[in-house]
Amino acid sequence: MTTVYPAPLTPALETLLASVEETAPVETGAITFGGFGGFLAKPAAPDARPAVLIISDWSGLNNHARVRAEMLARLGYIALAGDVYGDGREVGQEEASALAGSYYADTDLFRAHLAANLERLRAEPGVDPERIAVMGYCFGGSGALELARAGADIAGAVSFHGRLATETPAEKGAITAPLLVLTGAADPVVPDEQVVDFENELRGAEAPDWQVVSYSGAMHAFTMPDTNAPDYGAMFDATANARSWVAMRAFFDEIFA
Repeated sequence: MTTVYPAPLTPALETLLASVEETAPVETGAITFGGFGGFLAKPAAPDARPAVLIISDWSGLNNHARVRAEMLARLGYIALAGDVYGDGREVGQEEASALAGSYYADTDLFRAHLAANLERLRAEPGVDPERIAVMGYCFGGSGALELARAGADIAGAVSFHGRLATETPAEKGAITAPLLVLTGAADPVVPDEQVVDFENELRGAEAPDWQVVSYSGAMHAFTMPDTNAPDYGAMFDATANARSWVAMRAFFDEIFA
């Protein structure tokens, strides 16, 4: 594979990618599987490495998710920026709202599409099948948690400013993977009462290992550097972005040890 981005990176995404130094060759490229598209990034000579599935926000497979995949590959992971909608689509905000809403309402469909991405990553040569994590942003953060609720065979799940509510709460004993939930304390999409309800869901399900970290002043989409819509409760926050990345790295060091 060679580096492939379907559109030029914005200056903010260029800066984000440069925040992780490339110390060894990394290969990236588009892939297709079972009606889905994806963006795979991995060290040039992987061997039994941990792997991470990344699910983007509600706009679909976008350059932010691709950049995060390449950043993870630079850290030595095999990473797949996945696809929930099919055909590797990226959609506009109006269509995204309706599409995401349809998946939130149909948890079985949402989980099935996520599972298809997970199994594609598991089949990638060089992936250690016992060391796979799922992470996601906004809609994708919700998706990472839905896989955990479904009892997916994963080493851990990370949600960055993801919706914590669900139409299908976890049953007792269903969640076996460690969870890291990174949320904004000023996020109107994930208000305090939703965080409390989520924590109570985890207690009721007897989830064995979970953390919820709340970043003061951070709005929705705080990790996405091109987001600037404070009137709608969404804004990039450099401090919360940096801290949440450090928290994710520490979490991966622990679960992949």
